[in-house]
Amino acid sequence: LAMDISVVLGCSLGAVLGGVILASYKLGLLYQLFHKTERQSPRHGGESVADVLRAHGVKFVFTLVGGHISPILVACEKLGIRIVDTRHEATAVFAADAVARLSGTVGVAAVTAGPGLTNTVTAVKNAQMAESPLLLIGGAAATLLQGRGALQDIDQMSLFKPLCKFCASVRTVREIVPTVRKALAIAQSGTPGPVFIEFPIDTLYPYHVVEKEFAPKNTPKGLMGKIIAWYLQNHLSNLFAGAWETCDLSPLPVHIPHATEDEVQRCVELVSRAKKPVILMGSQATLPPTPADDLEYVRNPRFCIVRARAPRCKDPTGIAPFISSCTVCDFRLSYGRVLNRLSKIIAVNRDRSQLLKNSDMFWKPTVAIQGDAGSFLLRLSKALKGHRCPEEWPRSLKEGDAIKEKANRAKAAEKTERHLNPLSVLHRVDELLAEDSIIVADGGDFVGSAAYIMRPRGPIRWLDPGAFGTLGVGGGFALGAKLCRPESEVWIVYGDGSLGYSVAEFDTFTRHKTPVIALVGNDACWSQISREQVPMLGSNVACGLAFTDYHIVADGYGGKGYLIGREDESQLDDIFKKAQKECREGKAILLNVLIGKTSFREGSISV
Repeated sequence: LAMDISVVLGCSLGAVLGGVILASYKLGLLYQLFHKTERQSPRHGGESVADVLRAHGVKFVFTLVGGHISPILVACEKLGIRIVDTRHEATAVFAADAVARLSGTVGVAAVTAGPGLTNTVTAVKNAQMAESPLLLIGGAAATLLQGRGALQDIDQMSLFKPLCKFCASVRTVREIVPTVRKALAIAQSGTPGPVFIEFPIDTLYPYHVVEKEFAPKNTPKGLMGKIIAWYLQNHLSNLFAGAWETCDLSPLPVHIPHATEDEVQRCVELVSRAKKPVILMGSQATLPPTPADDLEYVRNPRFCIVRARAPRCKDPTGIAPFISSCTVCDFRLSYGRVLNRLSKIIAVNRDRSQLLKNSDMFWKPTVAIQGDAGSFLLRLSKALKGHRCPEEWPRSLKEGDAIKEKANRAKAAEKTERHLNPLSVLHRVDELLAEDSIIVADGGDFVGSAAYIMRPRGPIRWLDPGAFGTLGVGGGFALGAKLCRPESEVWIVYGDGSLGYSVAEFDTFTRHKTPVIALVGNDACWSQISREQVPMLGSNVACGLAFTDYHIVADGYGGKGYLIGREDESQLDDIFKKAQKECREGKAILLNVLIGKTSFREGSISV
């Protein structure tokens, strides 16, 4: 009996001791025994965020200011990181997305809590589907006030977990540095994408500011009052314990999957026997570590490279390798139906789910490689040094392109019932584009036509939303592009519908001295929808707009607007050249071009 009692007492004491240790750990009591809380320090958590960003080479932080995140913005500015404030939170994220695509680093956006973050959801989802490495920084209610009805307090983590590769809520100041380092590494590893960190407001402000919010208004009375006072003081001390100890700020290793030597060799054997090799290259191929310009090395005569639409590769011999370089067989490739079943298909993608998407239905890869597409293409091309595909293959493709171009020119020469022919306008602009130009695509019908006519001047010089088909990217993408490539001429091709999402960013272009040129195809309609809704359903409801004076809006925001109609047709080149000159001189330009209807792209659908 005595032994049984001893066992029971021992177990009970062990449970009590374990509970005490666990409670001490949860309350930070054990940590505080070995790490100091510097109550007199004027430093704040925003400085820690800025330190890590600078150590990772971040040059820009895009934001719409809010009190929750002010310490981060102020600290970044002091360290030389440029703070660029926009007129909508979505624009801030779109701008960060563009920086990520063009710079090969992580784009960063910081917005305030609650509605500030909910305003970014579409832009973050777009970055996820476009596989852009992006860090979204969000403010949050104080650690002890979350879930208690604080200003702008919502469950932000649940909102972003489906959209981001990594989500974290910082609970103490000492967690800031390791959490930001981890998030930046994850954003770039494997298949790149957005990551999210929320910073409760009490992790960002100095100790003396936060202490005032914790201090009770009256002297606590009674046992419960004293327990609550002790709990609050301990929480405050733990919040800042070890906050300013020296720690490593340098970037963590980034994991990038690569094709094996055996996989590359198998592909070399396939391509070397090919009569009609084609590469369909997606944007993932431009990711680090391979510089996008290096991919020019794999151009003809080794391959035919297609960056936009896939041809139907018909080869009766069955040896026409179709290299899908990080291009996904989704709706853009008709779920794989455009791929000839006799073709040998080499698929390369960092993401296995995207690599094999719809391979159980209409297509099946001969070789499927989960790895980095850019480095794979370079290795493949070097292994094929000296190899040339039959001359008639690229010649026939060029002839086909010439026929299409001739047909497009003929369509552009037709007179529309009213206003200007949009194809003619696009051809004129394309002929005047500088070789370092970047084209940002934001719209439906007008932009769809531009994709056929306007020629990107090099890798990553055409920026569009990607698979999500998001409207509203124009202002943000152009802002990010101009900051990354200040010497380049940046054009936004807008539909008049999509312009409404970000025309206010002409104020941002003016204030931050980032002049761009917006070409607006104004046909007073959501034409991409109308072109199918009217013949199919017999109504134009909700598709009609007005020939609005968007050029005056640009003037009001400090830019320069032009109204261009049929009466200006003979002077188009002069007007466009004048716009280019004024843009070089620092003015953001909006060309409000009144356009008519054509049958070009008739039958295209938007679902």
